[in-house]
Amino acid sequence: MQNWHEKATRISFRNQAFINGKWVASASGKVFEARNPATNHLLASIAECDVEDVNRAVAAARKAFDSGVWSRASPETRKTVLVRLAELIRQHQDELALLETLDTGKPIANSVAADIPGSAATFQWFGEAIDKVYGEIAPTELGNLALVRRDALGVVACVVPWNYPLMMASWKVAPALAAGNSVVLKPAEQTSLTALRLAELAVEAGLPYGVLNVVTGFGETAGQALGRHMDVDCLAFTGSTEVGKYFLRYSAESNMKPVWLECGGKSPNLVFSDCDDIEAAADAAAFGIWYDQGEVCTANSRLLVEEKIKDEFVDLLKKRARDYQPGDPLDPTTKMGAVVEDRQTARILSYIEQGKSVARLVEGGEQLTISGSSNYVTPTIFDGVTNDMVIAREEIFGPVLSVLSFREEEEAARIANASIYGLAASIWSNNLKRVMRLSDALRVGTISVNCMDAVSNVVPFGGFKQSGNGRDLSLHSFDKYTNLKTVWIKY
Repeated sequence: MQNWHEKATRISFRNQAFINGKWVASASGKVFEARNPATNHLLASIAECDVEDVNRAVAAARKAFDSGVWSRASPETRKTVLVRLAELIRQHQDELALLETLDTGKPIANSVAADIPGSAATFQWFGEAIDKVYGEIAPTELGNLALVRRDALGVVACVVPWNYPLMMASWKVAPALAAGNSVVLKPAEQTSLTALRLAELAVEAGLPYGVLNVVTGFGETAGQALGRHMDVDCLAFTGSTEVGKYFLRYSAESNMKPVWLECGGKSPNLVFSDCDDIEAAADAAAFGIWYDQGEVCTANSRLLVEEKIKDEFVDLLKKRARDYQPGDPLDPTTKMGAVVEDRQTARILSYIEQGKSVARLVEGGEQLTISGSSNYVTPTIFDGVTNDMVIAREEIFGPVLSVLSFREEEEAARIANASIYGLAASIWSNNLKRVMRLSDALRVGTISVNCMDAVSNVVPFGGFKQSGNGRDLSLHSFDKYTNLKTVWIKY
């Protein structure tokens, strides 16, 4: 078993912005603190970028794009670089996993098993896809040839969240680069470390200077500057619905750049009495809300259980809560770590207090102090919840489960759809006809049947309603980072 605490004493942190292949301080000289939420210890003082820094990064990206050093490189060249980057991520897996866990508070087991290998796989997949995406020939009359091809947009801004810093960066940066764009990446201010290391590894893999730039800083300054920038051709964002709406406004007030949003969720998990493995369903339900402290956009935070098995199912979940008690994130046996920061912890606790006044708290709801940090919240279950309650409507982004009951399939579908969000859902049933009816009825982007949170590079990921637009992953993500150009030749 690796001694992650010992490794943590030897790891180094990049703390400057990465612009045009160089490490640079912010133009203002300002920095902000990056702290380990599991201990509150200072990790690094990070460059606090603002408008001037964003301008420099966008200018570097534009110059690189216009030069053609990447945008007009052969598909084989771009493929080689991205596949090499994927391999470098794998070679540095332990380092990147440790950076991710120290920065986010998530269990090291999750970083090692999922986040870092998943990020490498995404760069690999899109690298391999580069020379397998074809243009089209339109069906025109004789004497005409209409070619339809995909052209890179130019400069793409990628703004990613704090819950999966490297993985969400890979979901956006990999297809944007694969399509031939230059990128300016802004990580969340809470979690900058792996984004900076990614930029360094990208150059080592052979990515030309200026093609990938990283600006660190706050959303209201650096993020807004990217959203309003007249020379950013596209912006891709993962985060809250509230902030997503800001980016739509920034686009309208600047150059009408396309804005692709993957925003909030309040995913329903529908469990029917005809589910043939209720133990597996309970395992998945626990995973679906308590994995990574519930800080997951697709977290199945609304559990809809058929009334006749509801009490039994809640009892099964209460037993499983014992396995998700918060602990030291650097302990490989820990299944739930620290919440990312004090502000988010306070937000989760405020929702728990609201829940106590309207529903039955049957498990957890406690704040713990471990290693000098109070950013730990125990697995929480509220029973007797109705869809009009705040804890059932709003995205908590923490380990808080709301249990609702239903009697009929139609009622379950109605409750599930009664949300401003439409990111994901799960269905547990052994009745194929029911599953197909519900898959037609549910207004969400991904439906996992007899499994939980199904995701892969080969299928699109994204939501309906206020969960956003566009799709990450799969070949469909190229739609976000390219424009269709028609060349009509008359002969």
